[in-house]
Amino acid sequence: MDNLAFIRDTMEAAGSFTAVSGWGMVAVGIIASVAAAIAAAQQSDVRSLYVWIIAAVLAPVVPLLSGPGRKFVLSFSPPVLVGALLTIVLYRAGLIAMIPGMWLLLYGTAVVAGGAFSVKIVPVMGFCFMLAGTLALFTPQSWNDWIMAAAFGGLHIGFGIPVAWRHGG
Repeated sequence: MDNLAFIRDTMEAAGSFTAVSGWGMVAVGIIASVAAAIAAAQQSDVRSLYVWIIAAVLAPVVPLLSGPGRKFVLSFSPPVLVGALLTIVLYRAGLIAMIPGMWLLLYGTAVVAGGAFSVKIVPVMGFCFMLAGTLALFTPQSWNDWIMAAAFGGLHIGFGIPVAWRHGG
């Protein structure tokens, strides 16, 4: 029985390290960094918002295609779907300046929830996103693209490289 318990624990640990691809996180960070540069160059908040929405649709496809990634997606999806719905509500209410903070907070929540099926550093990254979201809510609107660049670009790259080096993928 001890051997079976050891094998089961080993198999669960082996599945968790690939739940989030480190290099996939780096790719998401690069996509976000490009989106930040394009969004910052836009002439209106709405156009900047469209750039971020396109990046938000493209980026998650990269790291979440693996088999163990499905567990991550199941935990990750509800907060992201809530974020999509709240984006529409905040946009209609004319509260565009609140959208980046809300995105970062809910994305961080999604990463913390999905990170339960990954290595310990992934939920830490989620908490960092939540801190960035809090910052975005209470700083000038002109900072939003740069906060999102630092979070979606910098955090993905900064956490993705150690995940890739230490845990594979």
